[in-house]
Amino acid sequence: MPAMSSGMQDEQFEGATVIEPIKGYYADPIGTLDFTSLYPSIMMAHNLCYTTLLNQKTIQTLNLFESNYKKTPSGSYFLSNLKRKGLLPEILENLLSARKKAKADLKSETDPFKQKVLDGRQLALKISANSVYGFTGAQVGKLPCLEI
Repeated sequence: MPAMSSGMQDEQFEGATVIEPIKGYYADPIGTLDFTSLYPSIMMAHNLCYTTLLNQKTIQTLNLFESNYKKTPSGSYFLSNLKRKGLLPEILENLLSARKKAKADLKSETDPFKQKVLDGRQLALKISANSVYGFTGAQVGKLPCLEI
């Protein structure tokens, strides 16, 4: 992996768009969407990782077929998880399954102190999973990879 400068960069990225709701009564139903672990789920589904990132030369050298990799909307290529699972998707699966277990344990726990511990644990696991996506795009971080 190439050494990256951690100095400030001129290029900035805009965050997600959040539309504030207009409060009031609606006679017609309104659909809402709430995705569980949206960015980690995308990373796992498409095997987005430093270890699976490909370029055209590598694709040609390894004689890969289109079924062996996926092309992102931005034009990057990632090896299919059928060929090899990436390190980041593996980490994310472990974090999300541990969070799911902590939430299940929380539902059955009766001790208020243990409930707070389990709730803190599931929240820490959630933040950790979401941070994996975040540090790949942080240009002042140590592991930027905008292709991911």
